[in-house]
Amino acid sequence: MTNLSPTVEASRDTSPLLHIEGMIKDFPGNRALDDVSLDVRSGEVVAVVGHNGSGKSTLVKILAGVYTSDGGTVELSSHDGVDTSLHIIHQDLGLANELTGIENLGITHYKGASSFAPFDRKKERAKARALISRFGEPFDVDVPISKLAPAQRSIIGIARALDGWQHPRNVLILDEPTEALHASEVKVLFDAVKKLAADGAGVIFISHRLDEVLDLADRVVVLRDGRKVADVERVGLDHDRLVSYVTGIPVGEAEHGENARVHGDVVLEIRGLAGEILDGIDLRVSAGEVVGVAGVLGSGREALPAMIFGSVPADVDSFTLAGKSYLKRSPGESIRRGVAFVPGDRAKLGSVRPMTARENVTLPELKSLTTGLGAISTAREKAHAASLVEAYDVKPPRAEQVFQQFSGGNQQKIVFAKWLRNKPRLLLLEEPTQGVDIGAKQAIYDAIDGAAEGGAGVLVCSSEAKELVRLCDRVLVLRDGRIAAELAGDELTETRLVIEGYGLKSEDEQ
Repeated sequence: MTNLSPTVEASRDTSPLLHIEGMIKDFPGNRALDDVSLDVRSGEVVAVVGHNGSGKSTLVKILAGVYTSDGGTVELSSHDGVDTSLHIIHQDLGLANELTGIENLGITHYKGASSFAPFDRKKERAKARALISRFGEPFDVDVPISKLAPAQRSIIGIARALDGWQHPRNVLILDEPTEALHASEVKVLFDAVKKLAADGAGVIFISHRLDEVLDLADRVVVLRDGRKVADVERVGLDHDRLVSYVTGIPVGEAEHGENARVHGDVVLEIRGLAGEILDGIDLRVSAGEVVGVAGVLGSGREALPAMIFGSVPADVDSFTLAGKSYLKRSPGESIRRGVAFVPGDRAKLGSVRPMTARENVTLPELKSLTTGLGAISTAREKAHAASLVEAYDVKPPRAEQVFQQFSGGNQQKIVFAKWLRNKPRLLLLEEPTQGVDIGAKQAIYDAIDGAAEGGAGVLVCSSEAKELVRLCDRVLVLRDGRIAAELAGDELTETRLVIEGYGLKSEDEQ
């Protein structure tokens, strides 16, 4: 249980405004945070970086009160008898797009129907202008938020967090604030953050953009697999050293895979796929080939397999599956054409949780298990399920056990068994080993290798660089919805995946 309470008033500026000690958070089968400690001081910008799954988001959600920790303490100082407060600005800013800047700023303290006091627009306008003027050139606060530039919306979000501060020595957490900003807008935001820090605030900057981290931060904390692996001053920290902290591998060390598969005919060929953040994606997967898709969260990586499968709409110039045009896609038709999709959220999208393992694993084959009268042959269904449970080493080997009662790793084995039984020609995988233990992970890797050896084309979309290096013949790296790089052979390393995914310059380019 997290202890969130003010401590004795800080007597020196070097005392932390925020002190996190020994933070622990467990999820089923996974320790998301493992003894993480962190201090933030007045006037300091602390960047927290790490790969997807490193624990950054979990830490923010604990501080926001979304999660309760399983160990550790959070302490806030006080200033002149007034407690330090904690303010979090999430990536989506939490603004109401249809309301004006004035209304978004005033909504946090307006009592509405509970008070007879009217909304004093003139007073709120003056307050809004005073707040945003602290961060550079003023802008129109009488227009809906949707009509403002992204950087202006970010400043509204910061200004709303600052409204009501009784002193400047508070802590502001910015969670991926530059995701929707152009380079010029990032500068506007960074100038605002630096002004806050200069006034005495402590700032936590959560980001996957390492170049921005090196530009803004005074200190950098690196999380990897739920642990704090580095807490270093920005002075003296260079690009290569930061990449090494994130990956855990010294830059230049050999780390490429050794896949030497024989590829057959092209199974999937796409030109000009676009939808959501994706724009102009060209993709080819051959029989017996494992192609990876990498990229940080928000790069478009997570949307691609569902678009190919047909469960999420997308525009495309050309789409060929096994040599035949397939422009109008749907999940049902994709299954009929030999496409299997293992989604990242197996609980919501990959299974029917209240059903048994038997009922889940036989869902795609009910037609073949029916009798001449149209009824499902329970005997054949049970035999079929039992053979799959045994073949994929599901533990416990109980086909009649409810799906949600299995561990995460065994749930994933059941989902794989369901789709691989019919030997698909194209296997689409989104985060195939998310939330599984080491033993189950190896079993899933073996299943993927086996599918490729059996002639399937495999597309693996994963946030784990090590996994992509282990599994793939080549990897496409997405950044801002486009393919930024294609890596294969000796170029396919964890370090290169991080460099390309984060949009960093390689050592040779500097």
